[in-house]
Amino acid sequence: MITKFAIVRHGQTDWNLERRIQGSTDIPLNSTGRAQAAETGLRLSRRHWDAVVTSPLLRAHESARIIAGELDLPAPLVVPELTERHHGQIEGLTFAQRQARFPDGSSVPGLETRQAVLDRVLPALEDIALTYAGREMVVVCHGGVIGTLLRYATDGTRPAAGELIPNGSIHEFRWESGRLQLEDVVSAR
Repeated sequence: MITKFAIVRHGQTDWNLERRIQGSTDIPLNSTGRAQAAETGLRLSRRHWDAVVTSPLLRAHESARIIAGELDLPAPLVVPELTERHHGQIEGLTFAQRQARFPDGSSVPGLETRQAVLDRVLPALEDIALTYAGREMVVVCHGGVIGTLLRYATDGTRPAAGELIPNGSIHEFRWESGRLQLEDVVSAR
């Protein structure tokens, strides 16, 4: 049985505007982010969805609550494994600061590997797929998680160099035969 997922990146935060690395630091949405979440909910409302699940971090959870409201669905189910990739000592730094302190190729203390992200997120998605078998689910999480899932589902071809995962973007996947497969990417407006 196929379970469909619309995996959504949360709305904008002030740290997104400042180009700061958020990681697992719990940063709330700003007013633009709340508007983006509402717009994403409206775009999703063109189809039927059965439930919303979310990362526990404020920016994702608030986005998920707004989206659930637009879809007239109950409060989102929190799934801790969907939290953003832990970025260790680069959390809170701008991209320029990160490059200055930890140039490309440098080891970053506390940085979670993409494989570790995959090892916690895939089983969580499988559990959701089995619990909601044959249904259509909205999953609200983070750019690092989505990027890792895209790499997994496309054998590393996406995201391509320079390809961004915008706030409010929708990535359509399906869980079929024990595997996550990419169907489509719908960019935010």
